[in-house]
Amino acid sequence: MTVALAAAALFLVAGCASVDIDQALGQANRAIPEFTQGKLELARTAQQHDARRRLADELLANPLDREGAVQLALANSAALQELVAQRWDDMAGAEQSGRIANPIFSFERVRMGGELELGRLLSVGLLDLLTLPQRRSIARNQTAQAVARLSVDIVDQVSQVRQAWVRAVAARQSLEYAKQVNAAAQAGAELARRMQQAGNFTKLQRARQHAFYADAAAQLASAQYGAAAAQEELIRLLGLDDAQMQRLSLPERLPDLPPQPRAAADVTAAALQQRLDVQLARLQLDVAGKAQGLSLLNSLVDVELGARHDTVFDNHSGERANRRGFELEVRLPLFDGGGARRASMNAQSLAAANRYDSVARSASSHLRQSYSAYRTAYDLAKHYRDEIVPLRKTMAEENVLRYNGMLIGVFELLADTREQIASVAAAIDALQRFWLADAALSSTLTGKPMALGAAGAPGGSTRGSQDAGH
Repeated sequence: MTVALAAAALFLVAGCASVDIDQALGQANRAIPEFTQGKLELARTAQQHDARRRLADELLANPLDREGAVQLALANSAALQELVAQRWDDMAGAEQSGRIANPIFSFERVRMGGELELGRLLSVGLLDLLTLPQRRSIARNQTAQAVARLSVDIVDQVSQVRQAWVRAVAARQSLEYAKQVNAAAQAGAELARRMQQAGNFTKLQRARQHAFYADAAAQLASAQYGAAAAQEELIRLLGLDDAQMQRLSLPERLPDLPPQPRAAADVTAAALQQRLDVQLARLQLDVAGKAQGLSLLNSLVDVELGARHDTVFDNHSGERANRRGFELEVRLPLFDGGGARRASMNAQSLAAANRYDSVARSASSHLRQSYSAYRTAYDLAKHYRDEIVPLRKTMAEENVLRYNGMLIGVFELLADTREQIASVAAAIDALQRFWLADAALSSTLTGKPMALGAAGAPGGSTRGSQDAGH
């Protein structure tokens, strides 16, 4: 009995380790350095909050580039801090599940005639002792799951920030060209009005030019709202307050295309076993198997073991007697044989096995699809940059020469200007789709497939942009 109690005390001491969130954050920083830049932390002290505010102020002092937006979100976003705190809670819950329940001490005082009996009982769950190594293993597995989920959450948040930054900058850039289209259309409409008054234009010709202007004005209003909405989305993801929002400034244009796209061999060579979704599914499968064996034992029997020490006082004789012994309590499975619980664990194990198989099989497919969207977007953006935009520029220069030589009129020149601006707007849209696809591919490579959105249909809005200029 003494040995059993000593073992219980030893296991209790071994199970009292606290959850180290800083160690977990360090693991996440090492697992996904491309997304955390090694700066993921949970601010818990006044000094940490002050450091975060100073970093946010430094980043907002200059136009915010894409990676600067990621740093600002890591330093400033309360929503991201909430995610980290939630995963800390998950880790603490997992750690708690691997500990032994505290022993129960009961005290009895019974008087019978001239006798007084004092009873003391210290009991502990025998199955808790026997299954402690297995439960500790399950707890460590669940803690690893919480760390993996934290990495998945951070990848998702950072990818959203990157895409929101791309949309915000592209929207502002498109707004500038929408203003140019509107100005050209307004000039054409005003000139058409004056020429009709002079008798040199028919009513139909003037109406056609005014329709161009009306369409351009509507597109300008849509572009203004789009730019405002994209910036507000970015503000929310960065966690900016009203004062910080006033200091936010963005670059005037998107980054240029990289000289070369990512090689397909580099993408396909990414080890699937290092993907977060595969790791998480494997951990879930492992814990389901271990928990099934533990649940099988607990569903069949429950045993409490206790050490008893009683003292009896005889008031008549003044004698005192001590009695020592032990108690064994066994829950009898008369009404509940644990069949439903065992069926539930079998179902969970089967679901975990199929989940792992499904994730492993779909991982390569997600990579291929994401890379296809990335490469298509790259080729399309490069095509606009190297072919369409230079051709439109050459055509515009030639039309200026023809106008100076009085071979074409001002309305033909204005129409060509609108077409050139529309092609540039389409090129901006193609470049935006590339950077969205780049962020989605980076996320997919880590095992967090993203909805491709705009990146999934390269060139989808190109025709609409060009039609607006004709």
